[in-house]
Amino acid sequence: MSFSAFHLYFDDVELGQEWVSGGRTITETDIVMFAGFSGDYNPMHVDHEYAKETPFRRPIAHGFGVFSISSGLGVQVPPVRTTALLGIGGWKFTQPVFAGDTIRVLTRVARKTVKGRGRRGEIVWYKAILNQDNKVVQEGEITTLVECRPVPRGERGAGVVADTNGVHAETNGVH
Repeated sequence: MSFSAFHLYFDDVELGQEWVSGGRTITETDIVMFAGFSGDYNPMHVDHEYAKETPFRRPIAHGFGVFSISSGLGVQVPPVRTTALLGIGGWKFTQPVFAGDTIRVLTRVARKTVKGRGRRGEIVWYKAILNQDNKVVQEGEITTLVECRPVPRGERGAGVVADTNGVHAETNGVH
């Protein structure tokens, strides 16, 4: 996939801006395929008889499988000119996900920092994976590197660090 005029630059997204993806229903096939792909055959995911004896009473989806599916849901919501995934922070698994549950991803711009002398920027995104009951099943922060809108050389000033707490600080051109 290449970027198009539809894809947003770092400069186009604002602090606090939110998007919600479309939904995706988790299937038994998703769970079995993730077990095969990852090698995680923990019986709480793949053994219905074993799962009856757990607090969940039925198999649960792999947390990282749900995370992976949510990554796909969020890749176009918003459509951004992402060049790299830099990190995942404070990720929490708060509720189980079962076959038949439908998840969506809420994405919010938490922090932005201009990098690379204004050629790119680092965005920290708050992400919440929601189930069909609007309950948060996973949440945390994901940091990406995003292209800035091209500007003639020398026109971009000092970097600005901003976050959703309203704190802004000049970086004096050091990136």
